[in-house]
Amino acid sequence: MVLGAIFSIQTGAAIATDLFPEVGPAGVVFIRALVSTIFLVAIWRPGVATVRAAPRLLFVFGIALGGMNLCFYEAIDRIPLGTAVTLEFVGPLTVALITSRRRIDWIWAGLAAAGILLLTGGIGGGDIDPVGVVLALCAGAFWGSYILLGKRMGRAFNGGKGLAVAMAISAILTAPFGIAGGGTSLIEPKVLLIGLIVGVLSSALPFTLELEAMRRMPSSVFGVMMSLEPAVAATVGLVLLGQVMVPLEVLAILLVVVASAGALYSARAPAPLEP
Repeated sequence: MVLGAIFSIQTGAAIATDLFPEVGPAGVVFIRALVSTIFLVAIWRPGVATVRAAPRLLFVFGIALGGMNLCFYEAIDRIPLGTAVTLEFVGPLTVALITSRRRIDWIWAGLAAAGILLLTGGIGGGDIDPVGVVLALCAGAFWGSYILLGKRMGRAFNGGKGLAVAMAISAILTAPFGIAGGGTSLIEPKVLLIGLIVGVLSSALPFTLELEAMRRMPSSVFGVMMSLEPAVAATVGLVLLGQVMVPLEVLAILLVVVASAGALYSARAPAPLEP
């Protein structure tokens, strides 16, 4: 189930790139947020009481969701999917390192730093779009914020009602960017169909698989398995998008995967699935 959730998210991201020439990354983010909102609201049916419970937390969480997805999709428009996910994973990795204060964590931090330097060309890596790198790292920062805020969301709301409202806020916040980037193309049948598929693959299906998986395995194991996401993203990018990586890039991703697995296991906490 965990592997299914990871492959589903990355496949959705790869399919989303087909829409970039027509509506741009921001347009895809808006469609995805809108589809996700419809699914989540239909499932959890939040009411006015949900909004009144913690409006400021919901708004900030919505900003984290929107910022993470917007930065990530803008990043994969400029750099390979595997590279973007590896750089983005710095967010959960940093949270894991902060929450676990063991000495071995310095080893994981060093491995992650070496991997990132390889990817960005710092110690022999290939050329890479610096704007894409910055956007992927910003997406990671938002993802880290999402994890920290998610703990407060879990205490404030039962089930997914709070997430449904936050996703709606995310859709509203990304609407101006999406409409500006996509224009009237956003309502074309092909765009809506692919947007629906991306929304299901990136949100509805992986959320369901993740929740079921967490009921069946320890959180530490779940977190270690989630660290496979950069490697899965590179594989999906190769198969679906033809994004071939050189050996140094493969080594860089492996270093970050190992660092993430070690840090997440040490922290004994799962890295939440990217919404």
